[in-house]
Amino acid sequence: MTGNVRRFTDDTNFTKALIVTFAAVLPVLILARTGRFETGFTIAIGVFLAYPADIPSNLKHRAKGLLVASVIVAGCNLLVNVLHPLPWLFYPLITLLVFFLSMISVYGQRATMVSFSGLLAVALATGHLKSGWDILCNAGLLLCGGLIYTAVSLLFNSLSPHRYTELQLAECIRLTAKYMKLRGDLWDANADRAKITEKQLSLQVEINTIHENLREVLLRSHTAEGTSGQTRKMLLVFIYLLEILELALSTSFDHSKLHNAFKGHGKVLDTYQNLAYNLAAALKRVSKRLENKKKYTPKHQLLQDLEAFENAIKEYEAEVGGEAAQEGVWMLTNMLHYAEKQVEKIKIVERAFTQHIDLKDLKGKDRDLEKFLAPEYYPFRTLKENLGFSSTIFRHSLRLTITIALGFIIGLIFPLQNVYWILLTIVVIMRPGYGLTKQRSYQRITGTIIGGIIAFAFLSFVNNTIITGTLSVVCMILGFTFTAINYRIGATFVTMYVIFIYSMLDPNVSDVIQYRIIDTAIGAGLAFVANYFLWPAWEFINQPVYIKKSIEANRDYLNEIALLYNKKEGVNTSYRLARKNAFIEIGNLMQSYQRMTQEPKSKQKQLQQVYKLAVLNHTLLSSLASLGTYIQSHKTTRASEAFNVVVRTVTQNLEHAIALLNMDIPAQTNTENNKQELAMRFTELKNIRSRELQEVHITAEEEFRLRMQEAQLVIEQLVWLNSLSERIVKAAKQLTVVK
Repeated sequence: MTGNVRRFTDDTNFTKALIVTFAAVLPVLILARTGRFETGFTIAIGVFLAYPADIPSNLKHRAKGLLVASVIVAGCNLLVNVLHPLPWLFYPLITLLVFFLSMISVYGQRATMVSFSGLLAVALATGHLKSGWDILCNAGLLLCGGLIYTAVSLLFNSLSPHRYTELQLAECIRLTAKYMKLRGDLWDANADRAKITEKQLSLQVEINTIHENLREVLLRSHTAEGTSGQTRKMLLVFIYLLEILELALSTSFDHSKLHNAFKGHGKVLDTYQNLAYNLAAALKRVSKRLENKKKYTPKHQLLQDLEAFENAIKEYEAEVGGEAAQEGVWMLTNMLHYAEKQVEKIKIVERAFTQHIDLKDLKGKDRDLEKFLAPEYYPFRTLKENLGFSSTIFRHSLRLTITIALGFIIGLIFPLQNVYWILLTIVVIMRPGYGLTKQRSYQRITGTIIGGIIAFAFLSFVNNTIITGTLSVVCMILGFTFTAINYRIGATFVTMYVIFIYSMLDPNVSDVIQYRIIDTAIGAGLAFVANYFLWPAWEFINQPVYIKKSIEANRDYLNEIALLYNKKEGVNTSYRLARKNAFIEIGNLMQSYQRMTQEPKSKQKQLQQVYKLAVLNHTLLSSLASLGTYIQSHKTTRASEAFNVVVRTVTQNLEHAIALLNMDIPAQTNTENNKQELAMRFTELKNIRSRELQEVHITAEEEFRLRMQEAQLVIEQLVWLNSLSERIVKAAKQLTVVK
């Protein structure tokens, strides 16, 4: 229980909630003592409106984003108040402003949150109109609130500058360990491998998100602020976590085939599974210690686990004996090498938290880091390119603008008390996708109702301003914390602190809240209906794009692996970029699939076929990672022409699938001649062992063994890659046949 409370209070969302609550409450308390409560309250509103733009990054970009958000909030408030007395000018210009603010989301996450702040400011300003000199004063106070939040946020950050990164890193280690645990589950003879694969794909979405957060913080800090020891240490850990994940993914085997091959010798596979579980457990312990800020002491015995697996291989070889054992021993030895590499990398991660480490372990891996980040400039052409119905953001912006216009019209026609609550609800819950908007609509309405019931029940028994004020602050902290974790609970606490605040300002709070519930329901209903009928972004429309990008990323990754095998040079930036993109695109594809499952059944077109392609691409990525990690970690022989022919064939198959998804008319790649040549090349590859024995006099037993392992793994992966690429082409044909 204590551990859960500590994790909750140490969470980044809770810290941000404390910051925004402190920054908002401070001016209210100070100015209320001088009888200027309303001034303090307006400053607090400025704090709340700047808060969404506070997303993780290095100090410079974080401060810049908050300052821009503060200026936009004040500017939007000023514009609404200046234009409101002129209805013929107000409605057209505010409509254009809403559309523009929505469109700036094309520039990425930071721009999206700045856009959100601006839209909230527009909605809120329509309910608190000023006149004369008060217009400038009000805008100035909102700007002041934004500046106060910026200062407080940066101050808190300076008190613990690395804590956010440590928590994100701890989460990254935990998710990586969970992924490795799932890979270990695959070794159960009766494992539900389809279910495990589904869990892996879902986990890949979470891992991609955490990786992007860490890239944003660590890489920008590294490139912008130089090479501080703590930053470089965490960067080192992050880079090795990426390699650990690649290695975990690379243990690509046909588990059913292996269980059949080692039937009667289950001990050797059980020993390997135990080793796989202990690798995951070691990482999980590192994560917990980092999260709890405790000194890490390794308690596992990974080297003994490696030795146990090595002994199990020897026992298997002794039991089977002779030529019959060779194939199995080569397979098992490759598995042993993967485990040795994992132990080596996990030891480096452990060393980072147990002793002073030599940052030379980076070994040039921190070169060209800026290439892994989205550019921090905002060319006009990006906005221009998205001004069309092919852009999801354009359609969302148009949809949001029309929905807000409908909210204005409803407010003019019906005698609603606070029309701006309708607009706020639309801005808060409306998202580009139907599924998330529907989910948020339900969560906001239920949260508002539950929060209203709890707050009114409390107020019916307690009528003490100090207690109510204290509870409003507590609910504010919990509301901001849970909004990012569980939106329904967040909406419940937000409603409670709004009611508590209104109860201190207005004795007729029950009337006010009744209108709030009605307005919230109207706003949620408008958002829900608009997302269904106004240029909806159904996922089945975009699915071919996500599938195509995933196949393209895998193709590029394969080309980099082939280049590495042919040139025998070290891993360069282009290889790492290709690997990164392959991981990201498979996560994006799975995320799109998950969104589709939230949509109406009638819109879930070819759902199973999409999932099948996601699984095939994930399996292909796993096989590529297996081949890539082997080449990186072993001294390999010269790449044969047969290897390159098979790689070209796999590439052609993937390009064929891409052409099908593009609705192009592709050239037929699987001609009879191509099939015959490929069969010959596989025969050639399978004769590598005898050919090398004839061409080269291998005297050292270790060198002979290594060449046999290389031949076995490379052949196995090439055969598997070709089979997967053909299945992807077939699945792509089935997906496009309905179109």
